[in-house]
Amino acid sequence: MTALTLSTAAASGLRADAIVVGVAKGPKGPVVAPGAEAVDKAYDGGLAGILETLGASGAEGEVTKLPAPSGFKAPVVVAVGLGAVPENDDTYGAEALRRAAGAAARALAGAKKAAFALPISDPADAGAVAEGARLGAYAFDAYKENGNGVKNGKAPLGEVALIGGKPRDAAYKAAIARATAVTEELNRARDLINTPPNDLNPESFAAVVSAAGKEHGIKVQVLDEKALEKGGYGGILGVGKGSAAGPRLVKLSYTSAKATKHLAFVGKGITYDSGGISLKPAGHNETMKCDMSGAAAVFAAVVAAARLGLEVNVTGWLALAENMPSGSATRPGDVLRMYSGKTVEVLNTDAEGRLVLGDALWKASEEKPDAIVDVATLTGAMVLALGNRTFGVMANDDAFRASIVEAAEEVGEESWPMPLPEHLRKGMDSPTADIANMGERMGGGLVAGLFLREFVGEGITWAHLDIAGPAFNEAGPFGYTPKGGTGSAVRTLVRLAELTAAGDLG
Repeated sequence: MTALTLSTAAASGLRADAIVVGVAKGPKGPVVAPGAEAVDKAYDGGLAGILETLGASGAEGEVTKLPAPSGFKAPVVVAVGLGAVPENDDTYGAEALRRAAGAAARALAGAKKAAFALPISDPADAGAVAEGARLGAYAFDAYKENGNGVKNGKAPLGEVALIGGKPRDAAYKAAIARATAVTEELNRARDLINTPPNDLNPESFAAVVSAAGKEHGIKVQVLDEKALEKGGYGGILGVGKGSAAGPRLVKLSYTSAKATKHLAFVGKGITYDSGGISLKPAGHNETMKCDMSGAAAVFAAVVAAARLGLEVNVTGWLALAENMPSGSATRPGDVLRMYSGKTVEVLNTDAEGRLVLGDALWKASEEKPDAIVDVATLTGAMVLALGNRTFGVMANDDAFRASIVEAAEEVGEESWPMPLPEHLRKGMDSPTADIANMGERMGGGLVAGLFLREFVGEGITWAHLDIAGPAFNEAGPFGYTPKGGTGSAVRTLVRLAELTAAGDLG
């Protein structure tokens, strides 16, 4: 993975394959951003004019390469667009820096080292650039013939030197350490999401979690089919029994001796979703390896919290199953008895995520955490409502929902608060069981949230993140977001843990 260093050296003297500078979109053309003064001076103050001649405008994500000035040890200057010039002499936002760094890092695949001379005015800026660069340089080519992390025949950018950083400053070093931990775990989540389902099933996923637990001092408990049967986890078993690969419920426990709060994160982990007997049509099942993105996000967030040594107890619950059709699979019309004791009439076996989450939510509730947040690629309805880049946030507490949306915005993840309309609950009434797993078609994402609420313990603050849109990017890469698994919600969960540890959340 791309290495990070802080540098006080002059851009001209750094031995690197490229110097990255920022360029913004001004009212009269491109404007060279702070941090690039030395580079601009070497062009006799004409860098903006040269870029404009080359067709650059400073638009977000735009990348322009040109020969470096005479006397520079790096042969190439890479100008990356930051978007519009900030108003009223304001600084560039953290997300603008992340996206620019990500676009530049991706454009520099194959390079061994690049110096980033982007606008860095404080440790937070340095952390944002570091995050963007490492996330943008990500590549998943484990199954390509050349292998070994090689992207299109080129290895990801090897090292990023942040010019303007202060190597001896504790705050800067802490920002880089945080960026390193969060991006490594987020990229691990991306790897899991991108892994083909013939190589990632509930058992192998659980093995990855167990290995990480040993490495980072996290207690891991895995419930296999026998333990799930004995414990009465009818939701998880009902979804997983159609597959030759049995289901698992995995618990990760990170504890801090100084913690006064306890968060529980619950992740949907359907390692492949065929729809079961309610089989998905052609064109809707090719990317269903990504239906475990919620579990991957929870796993990554708990490990990141441990690596950062946050003073909060964080428990992760991964509800893992493979949803397949077979003679032993759950049928539409079957009734499952959930871990909570509540019975569910299964009207559609492709509404399986809420079933595995129901068991995990009730189990998490038994420990009486201060708050529970579940994460899931749950409904196509949420994609229709919010598109492919925004996740929906529902909760049983409006203030908590607002805090999650604010935390997501802080770290650069797009989210939107969604309601839980009480009138939609009646649509899930069943003549046979306590509740059905389907309700009204319109507002399906909200119906799913109402279903999950049924399995949250009384008096426990809870939120549901439906990441069905942003979890898997089927379009081209942008900013620091690659094609394929994105690691959506990881940074939001980590930020929630940080805020809780600091006493700023609840």
